[in-house]
Amino acid sequence: MITPSCRDASPAIAPYARAGATPPRWSATLVAIAIVGSLTGCGVTIPSDPDGTLAGVVNSRHLRVGASPAGSALAIDDGEVEGPLAGLVEEFADTYDAEVKWTIGSEEMLVGGLEAGDLDLVVGDMTDATPWADRVSVTRGYTRLPGLEGRKTVMLVPLGENGIQAALETFLDKEVGG
Repeated sequence: MITPSCRDASPAIAPYARAGATPPRWSATLVAIAIVGSLTGCGVTIPSDPDGTLAGVVNSRHLRVGASPAGSALAIDDGEVEGPLAGLVEEFADTYDAEVKWTIGSEEMLVGGLEAGDLDLVVGDMTDATPWADRVSVTRGYTRLPGLEGRKTVMLVPLGENGIQAALETFLDKEVGG
């Protein structure tokens, strides 16, 4: 009995069975569509927050924000956080019907709070040259933030929490431009 090999296959029956043959590009596209479709069915959204930061803000109605002084843009006066940068954060929280819970501290302490999951956002005098970029996610640099014009000021969110970062950047784009 003779067993057919891939080399014996008819081109009309098995065009990709020959040694070294590869399926057309459309098959890779179909696989990608199938994967995306199956993830959509699982409730996965893109961008996503693996640790649920934005969902936590929505559900608790609290945005936990770390504040590090930034001149007149973000001033700490007798334990109160004030200034135009603080006002922007309050407006962002309002879009989720959330109240801002401020934590005042040094950048190092506040970055630790992001890493521990105790904070959702950190604002202050950070620029796009921040040394914290390997430990937390950094927004795009904004040059038109009130009181900080001309500098590429960034805000920090927990590492990998792309949902809250995308929401924050979309808000900032509308409010102050890129």
